[in-house]
Amino acid sequence: MPESSSTAAAVVAAATAPLPQTGHSHRLATPADLEAIVAIYNSTVASRMVTADTEPVTVASRQGWFDEHTPAHRPLWVTEEAGRITGWMSYSNFYGRPAYSGTAELSIYLHEDFRGKGLGRHLLAEAIRHAPQIAVHTLLGFIFGHNVPSLQLFERFGFARWANMPGVATLDGVERDLIILGKRVG
Repeated sequence: MPESSSTAAAVVAAATAPLPQTGHSHRLATPADLEAIVAIYNSTVASRMVTADTEPVTVASRQGWFDEHTPAHRPLWVTEEAGRITGWMSYSNFYGRPAYSGTAELSIYLHEDFRGKGLGRHLLAEAIRHAPQIAVHTLLGFIFGHNVPSLQLFERFGFARWANMPGVATLDGVERDLIILGKRVG
């Protein structure tokens, strides 16, 4: 069903709003941002805390993922400070079947210089606030069980542990649990 231009404009306006009480703002990602998005993502690979990728990814390999994000349904936002990309947040489809269209997985990745400074809290708050505007009623976070800071962040915002998948990921020979956190927002 096509959206009205006023609905689309409201979605874009909400996705470019400044984050409260910070010097950061967020906006919809553009193709020119993909290199910085990938660099931030790749900076987390070696820690084995955040992603199940075991080697850095390329910009080309992430192009299809980038193209799947649309402002009206599954936005991809970047945060900036003084013109520098400091992080990104995406809504992604859950399971790829039509009946799950009201459910989205959230991903939040921050530049290493901006971790632990409240930017993740602001992005998560904005994602929760914005979800009903894109017809999302349920948000999910897929977080490794040993990633305590991310688990605590989501739990502070009322996400509950909906699933514990023990030992489903093997990183450097160590089996890791995946925790699925969920929250109804609409």
